Parts: sequence; structure tokens; C-alpha cells
Amino acid sequence: MWVSSIVHVRKNNGHIRVCVDFRDLNNGHIRVCVDFRDLNNACPKDDFPLPIAELMIDATTGHEALSFMDRSSGYNQIRMAPVDEKFTAFCTPKSIYCYKFMPFGLKNAGATFQRTMQKIFDDMLHKNVECYVDDLVVNSKKRENHFHDLRKVFKRLRRYQLKMNPSKCAFGVTSRKFLGFIVRQQDIEIEQAKIDAILRMPKPRNIYKLKSLQGKLAYLRRFISNLAGRPLILYVATKERSVGILLAQKNDKGNENALYYLSRMTTPNELKYSPIEKLCLTLIFSIQKLKHYFQSHSIHLASMANPLKYVTAKPVLSNRLARWYLQLQQFKITYVP
Repeated sequence: MWVSSIVHVRKNNGHIRVCVDFRDLNNGHIRVCVDFRDLNNACPKDDFPLPIAELMIDATTGHEALSFMDRSSGYNQIRMAPVDEKFTAFCTPKSIYCYKFMPFGLKNAGATFQRTMQKIFDDMLHKNVECYVDDLVVNSKKRENHFHDLRKVFKRLRRYQLKMNPSKCAFGVTSRKFLGFIVRQQDIEIEQAKIDAILRMPKPRNIYKLKSLQGKLAYLRRFISNLAGRPLILYVATKERSVGILLAQKNDKGNENALYYLSRMTTPNELKYSPIEKLCLTLIFSIQKLKHYFQSHSIHLASMANPLKYVTAKPVLSNRLARWYLQLQQFKITYVP
């Protein structure tokens, strides 16, 4: 694949002197490493956004049949614009070459690839297809429809001459690792190896070790899928110098499963807030961090007092409360004493 992605540069203006290195991979293949730092520094950043990983994981659950595909050398399947090929030129002992297809190492390669995949599967996305860079998931609510869904995807892949890596594909399965989590029809699990790694960590003895532990725990804070159609339960709590939330949801047995834990320290100005204002602050904080869940679910708010009543019942609102009120109006939030 790599050899077919390059072309010999017959003319050299003398200013291209990028070197190349070769690394052996565990699968017996060779990875080509080209130093594109100067080229990347000269290129403006493409800010095309990647999908929100948490939403992708949520969208993959709740299906009877799943197929996971990984594109074979995905970047090398995107054709370079002919006028830009010369910018990827690199030196070898034999001659100078450049890429005909997009190589790894370019600053905007990921954004370009994601944009391309979203255009190709635009009419299928969030229906029976999810695409995260070179990961492609085909999901079917009913197993009997899965073959039909796969056929549509394969036709689209063939139309655009995209190739998959068979060794990294799994078809018609009920669970699989996706974006670092194990997704199933009814739930999401964290990999046991990641849990074991945290359990084996020594007790933090300084602030840097503590921050490292907090970072690893943040990765685990979300590991159970949301069940469509069921409300979410939001617990909010405040302390003198911090605020925190717990987002939960009842499962089929009526038991609550924790979905998210969030907390942060209050600023010096926020320390002056009254207790009810701090509850309002915590509610707004949860909306800012978990807006995509508030948009797709009704929310049952559980707290010591009702911040919704405090904001909506005041005849005259300060600028801060007015801003909070506008944010709260967008969502269906019900206070549960």
C-alpha cells in the first residue's frame, strides 16, 4: 500500500530536504516516518470537528447486531491534490519522492479524513452507521436487518474504492471494543485491563501523583449506556469550595446506574454565592458539560432545595440569573424533592 502511494519526483528545486525513517511493526509490516514538521508549521489548522466520542459510544448500544470495520491504511486511500503532491516530497538515498495519496503525519490529515467519511456516508450517519476517523460501525436494531444494512455500506465502500482491513473487522457480533470501551446491546463496560491498571497504582503521595490519578479516573467516569426514552436523574450537591453532580438512570430492573460524575472547585467570586445560588451554579455547570444528554432526555433534578423555583420565581433577575434562566429554558428539567 505504501509503495503505491508515492511517486518519483523528477525535478527538484533544491529546497526540499525532508528525510524519511522506517520502523518495523509487530505485524511484520514497515511504518514510514516522514518529518513533516516544517510543512505542518506552514499550514493553517483545519478545525473540522471530530464527533463526540461519548455520543458515538451511546449510539452504538441498543442494537441486536453490530459490525465493526477498520479501514486499511485509511489515510493512504485519500488522493492528494496534484498541485500539493510536491509539498510531501522527501529524500531517500536513491532519489526524491512525494506522495500521491495522503500520508500519516500531516497536521490536517485527521480532519480531512473525517470530513471525507462524513460526506461519503452522510445519508446513513446516526441511522445505521457511525464513523470515527478510520473506525466504521454498522448497527442494526434487529438482527434480521443487519445483512441488508451491511450490503448498503459495502456498495458505498465499493463506489468510492475504499478498502477495509479484514484482520480488524468483526461482523454480526453483539459486543466489541470501540473507542476504548466494550459496547453491548444493553450496556457499556470499561476494559478490565484499564481498571486493573488503576487498582495497581500506588497511593498518591504528592499533588502531581494525585492529578495523574484524577486524570485516569476521569476516563472511567462514563461507562454505562443511556437507555433511550428513560429520563435521567441529576443529583447536585455543593460544598463551601466545590460543586459536584451525579447523572444516573434506572435500568430494566428499576435500579439506578451511575452514568457520570463531575465536580469542580469554585472561584473566589463564586464563594460569595448563597447556598441556593450555588445549587443554580451546579445545575448550569452540569448543563454546560453534559448538554448533549439534556437535549435528548428529560431530566429529574434531585437536590436539597429547588434551584429552578429560585430562578423562575424571582420577579427581577440579575444579569447572572437572567443568563442562567435562558439556559434552563432550553431543557425539560423537573425538580424531584
